[in-house]
Amino acid sequence: MGVPLRQQITVASYLLKQKIKGVKRYPLVLMLEPLFRCNLACAGCGKIDYPEEILNRRLSVEDSLAAVDECGAPIVSIAGGEPLLHKELPQIVEGIIARKKYVYLCTNALLLKKRMDDYQPSPYLTFSIHLDGNRDRHDASVCQEGVFDRAVEVIEQAIKKGFRVTVNCTLFQNESAEEVVEFLDYTKKLGVEGVTIAPGFSYEHAPQQDIFIKLRDSKELFRKVFKIGKNRKWALNHSPLYLDFLAGNQAYNCTPWGNPTRNVFGWQKPCYLLVDEGYAPSFKSLLEDTPWDKYGNSKNPKCANCMAHCGFEATAADDSISNPLKALWVGLRGPRTEGAMAPDPVPEWEAKQTKSVLSRPVISIEAVE
Repeated sequence: MGVPLRQQITVASYLLKQKIKGVKRYPLVLMLEPLFRCNLACAGCGKIDYPEEILNRRLSVEDSLAAVDECGAPIVSIAGGEPLLHKELPQIVEGIIARKKYVYLCTNALLLKKRMDDYQPSPYLTFSIHLDGNRDRHDASVCQEGVFDRAVEVIEQAIKKGFRVTVNCTLFQNESAEEVVEFLDYTKKLGVEGVTIAPGFSYEHAPQQDIFIKLRDSKELFRKVFKIGKNRKWALNHSPLYLDFLAGNQAYNCTPWGNPTRNVFGWQKPCYLLVDEGYAPSFKSLLEDTPWDKYGNSKNPKCANCMAHCGFEATAADDSISNPLKALWVGLRGPRTEGAMAPDPVPEWEAKQTKSVLSRPVISIEAVE
């Protein structure tokens, strides 16, 4: 697991406190989006399809830190857009660190070489750099040549300066297990602290819709990857049970409130990935007023193929606290790569349609005649 022990203890303590208090809905990671503008136009991105007046908006330092305080999650993931385009981002990061929250600054790294001196190495700060596979795969994903090499150069510089650095990798259609294994081997040589890896979510507003992996294909891909990489000791930035879920061995429902999102519109309902479901004026309102029973991989067609860590890592973390022996066993042996998979959730919308059809009165031909 590519997470320092200090951070693991902080998160585990936080989870135990919620359990002891009997809190049913609590955040694990705050997704802070201080802007939507980006300096890339990736094929699978659904976050930059806004008019200029929206792309020009920014969360202030005060609003950003107020969201951190209001939410109370132990980890803050700063995403976007490209966060480094925000001129006040160093002050936002400094304020979060002062609160002893762990910050993952997600970036495509194109501006990081120029902006790195705005930050100081800290156990609370991680540069999470976007790399969607090896050179050709990544440059095709971001629709621009040369981005992979520039990102790798910055990764090496940041590591030399003492920063925590992870890689954030999204997998798309037509990935082969061999490609993914080669990429994970490369990140190990690169010396990053860990790799966050998950199938891409099929954003409705993404410019290309044929690049997203279907649910079963994702599970089979991860099984092959984990089977090949059984003893390669990759530093994956996930809990063992989430990795086991990716391999099709855990029947999880998502926990959308585990990664609440605050952006320029407010608190996004229900999660980081669904962009057209409305906004709440406060975190309290998000928890209390969102119709959570409408969302999830078995409840909403938009969620049907989702296996993203922002939806399921919180579920896996909660399961780890509830079933520590299971988590320990999976952590020791690694994800199972053979045998039957856990059953896919039965889509409730299909069940309702079937029930509706079956409940209709039967009219015989004789009666009509």
